[in-house]
Order: sequence, then C-alpha cells, then structure tokens
Amino acid sequence: MTIKIDQEALKWFEREFDTSKPFHIRLYPQYAGFGDKNKGYSLAFSLEAPAVAAEQQELNGITFYVESNDTWFFDDTEVEIKYSDTDGEIFTNYKEHH
Repeated sequence: MTIKIDQEALKWFEREFDTSKPFHIRLYPQYAGFGDKNKGYSLAFSLEAPAVAAEQQELNGITFYVESNDTWFFDDTEVEIKYSDTDGEIFTNYKEHH
C-alpha cells in the first residue's frame, strides 16, 4: 500500500476541511455504486483521529491514514490522489501491484 498526494490535492484538503492544524484525515472505502479498484466501492475521506492506523503519513500538518480494518481496499495498490484544475476537484488513480 502506497498513498501519494500531490501538492494541489493537499491544498484542496486544506480548503475543504478548513480546520486548524494539526488534524487527521481518514481514507476509507465507501460502498457507493461505482469504483475503479473494487467494484461498488469508492474512496472516501473523513476528519477523525485514528483508532488503529495501519498506514499514515503527515503532510504539512495533515496526517492522512488508513485504519487497519480498511487495508483490504488498499492491498497491493499505489493510490495517487491528484487535483483536477478543470473540475476543481480531486481524483484518485489506482495502480495495482501483483
């Protein structure tokens, strides 16, 4: 599991969550119709402190993490979170490692 967040996406998180640093953002699978990696699931985010973080990284006062019970979604995967100037939103790319 590798999670990469580009600088423009990081700025999006800072604007979107608009809270004082430091803070935590949980990355987790959400059952929501269409997903590129696991059908029926998409990547979701929430502002909450970790219970049992399996993976985490701190970027500019924001700690992004995955809970241990959510690792199945990220197994053998490189996750890239990027920002789209065209859409004004973030998007996710998944690269499978077999």
